[in-house]
Amino acid sequence: MKIGIYARVLRPEQIPFMDDLLKLLKDRGIIIWMHKDFAEAFKNLKRVADFNLFDNNSLEQGSIDYLLSLGGDGTMLDTLTIVRDTNIPVLGVNMGRFGFLASSQKEDIAQTITELENKTYSIDKRTVLKLESDRTVFKHFPYALNDFVIHKKDTASMITVHSYVNGVFLNSYWSDGLIIATPTGSSGYSLSCGGPLVFPGSKSFVLTPIAPHNLNVRPAVISDDYILSFEIEGRTNSFLGTLDSRSVTVEKGTQLAIKKADFSFSMIRLQNESFMDTIRRKLMWGLDNRN
Repeated sequence: MKIGIYARVLRPEQIPFMDDLLKLLKDRGIIIWMHKDFAEAFKNLKRVADFNLFDNNSLEQGSIDYLLSLGGDGTMLDTLTIVRDTNIPVLGVNMGRFGFLASSQKEDIAQTITELENKTYSIDKRTVLKLESDRTVFKHFPYALNDFVIHKKDTASMITVHSYVNGVFLNSYWSDGLIIATPTGSSGYSLSCGGPLVFPGSKSFVLTPIAPHNLNVRPAVISDDYILSFEIEGRTNSFLGTLDSRSVTVEKGTQLAIKKADFSFSMIRLQNESFMDTIRRKLMWGLDNRN
C-alpha cells in the first residue's frame, strides 16, 4: 500500500505525532510519499522513515492509494489542487480544533490506518465546481471544492452582481458579494452568511449573498446541472474572486460562469462516521441549551 502525506506546516508540537505516524507506516510495510513542500520541514531532522516525494503536478491515477491531509479544513481544501482529477481518495486527519471535513483525529491514527488497510470505509463523491471566464482567471486550476466567492475590493461601497441561470436573468444582488457554494461548502462561509446547510450528494449549488442591501433577497438552492453566469458592477475597476482559499483580483467587465466540473473529489468517510454525526458534534446542530 502507498500512502501520501500532505500538510501546510510542521509545528514543533506536531513532531512527536509525525514520528509516530512515520514509524507506524514503516512497521506495517506501507510505502510513504510526502509532498515536497512539507518534506522541506524534515530536511534538517533525522527521522525514522524514508519517503518518496510528489508535488501538485506529479500525481497520476494509481500513483498512491490514499492521501492523508494533516491539518484543518483549509489543508483539506488544498488537496483538491494536488489530487485534481486522479480520483485518489483523501482522508482528513484533524490536527487542530475544528476540522469539519476531517474524518479522523490524530489520536486515532493507528486505528485509521487499520481501517484503510482493511478497506472498512466509505467514499463520498463530493461535487467540484469549475470557473470559466472570458479572461485569464485562475489559469492553473480553476476548480473549487467549497465555493467561488465574488467580493468587493478596496472600497466600502457595495457591488452589484447581475446573475443568470442558463442565460436567463435571475437577480441583481446589491451586496458586499455573492457566494456560490457546493454542498460541501454550504457548511462554510455560506452558512455563516445565512445560507442553508445542504447535505452531500444533493446535486445542487447554493447562492448566498453577502450582506445584501435588499431585505427581500434570500439564499437560493439550484440544480448543479445549471450554468451560472455573472456580470459585476461597482465604483472600482476590480473586485476579488476566490476559489476556496485562493484569491485573485478580477477586472470589472470580466464575464464569469460557474458549472459543475466533470470530475468529483473522493473523500474518505471512516466507519461510524456520518454527516449527521458531524453537524451535531461540530456545529452543535439541535443542541438544547435550556437549563
